[in-house]
Amino acid sequence: MNIAFASSTGELIDQHFGWSKTFHLYEVGKDDSKLLGVIDSSEEPEGEKEKLNYKIGTIGEADIMYCTQIGPTAAKMIQAAGVHPVRVAQNETIKDAIFKLQETLRDAPAPWLLRVYHKAQSRN
Repeated sequence: MNIAFASSTGELIDQHFGWSKTFHLYEVGKDDSKLLGVIDSSEEPEGEKEKLNYKIGTIGEADIMYCTQIGPTAAKMIQAAGVHPVRVAQNETIKDAIFKLQETLRDAPAPWLLRVYHKAQSRN
């Protein structure tokens, strides 16, 4: 699965989805993960809807997006684009979030996570 993390540092999940200038994209499996790259989303257009569409477009490769906050309109739009938003506490580390996700995948994944995981596996 490809996971986008709204992060200003590459270490912490510390950004609101709509305000994040960078997303760190990881490929995450049950037992491994690797950084695919850093997505620059700083060239935002004017207008709220255009800005949201731009942000969603920049993370189009992601199956899941982690952030500290996301508004209801953005959450609906991102889900419609096929990306599942996940809110976490301010300054949770990307490393910890990946570890927790991998534990959940190995132990007892929620139905939504199984759908995302199998969709990503069939794509590969």
